[in-house]
Amino acid sequence: MSSSEAPPNMPNLPDHEPAPTRGEPVKTTGLHIGEAAPGVAKVNPMIVADGIVRQFGGLKAVDVDHVEIPSGAITALIGPNGAGKTTFFNLLTGFDKPDAGTWTFQGKSLARVPAFKVAQRGLVRTFQLTKALSLLTVLENMKLGSAQRGERLFPSLIKPLWRKREEEIEARAHEILSRFKLDAKADDFAGGLSGGQRKLLEMARALMTDPVLVMLDEPMAGVNPALTQSLLDHILDLKTQGMTVLFVEHDMHMVRHIADWVIVMAEGRIVAEGPPDAVMKDPAVIDAYLGAHQDLDLGVVTGRITAEEAARK
Repeated sequence: MSSSEAPPNMPNLPDHEPAPTRGEPVKTTGLHIGEAAPGVAKVNPMIVADGIVRQFGGLKAVDVDHVEIPSGAITALIGPNGAGKTTFFNLLTGFDKPDAGTWTFQGKSLARVPAFKVAQRGLVRTFQLTKALSLLTVLENMKLGSAQRGERLFPSLIKPLWRKREEEIEARAHEILSRFKLDAKADDFAGGLSGGQRKLLEMARALMTDPVLVMLDEPMAGVNPALTQSLLDHILDLKTQGMTVLFVEHDMHMVRHIADWVIVMAEGRIVAEGPPDAVMKDPAVIDAYLGAHQDLDLGVVTGRITAEEAARK
């Protein structure tokens, strides 16, 4: 699909768009086995989900037959609003329970595993609406992201045990804050941060558990353009550091440049998978994004031309 044919939820697709990251990010290849299609097997899957169903009343918010998330890659989960992306995130991470289905993380089942134990296993997520505790400092928010021995009865009675761990946690928090350029804000209340800084804080806090898979729910939503580059660089750095990334995003400019693999959801189902450039040309993706506007000229839908101009074509 060319930039002049982008559906309405695919913003920021100029004809000659610059790469939004430093240089051209290195893409991972050889992720799948066979033809790229919904449910295609991956060479080394981090997550394997089968028959995942979540129903609210008469509405099936998620109805995924089979999907695999490749290890060591950046995977984008895209789709129109209401497609079920965030609900799917909630199910995989233990924040919600499916009505049916099984899923594994690194070969081990996550069924009925609570969210905090999912995080302890190395799968962490951020939220579309940030969850920073406004009345705690930035440093205190970071420290909450790491398990502490002092929270258990026996270690809490032996000061040297929990004191040493406390010092280790604080040192790691400062190191990560420095990496995210939030070290100067360490003693500020989190409520005083801008929206973009809160996104950075949430991503930084997720790293306190040394995760192997980081799931980001619309990391760019509500972020000032001045911080967009920083967020993009940090997402790419996660992969450089050996982590797998799965993120929800509507900005196809971002998806095209940093994602190794794209999974498309519509009405709770996986309708397409593949490398970014191939997925952008998939008719199922175009239909999913156009929805009720599929009978209109794409130029009209994206606002690039008027209906009158389309009629004269």
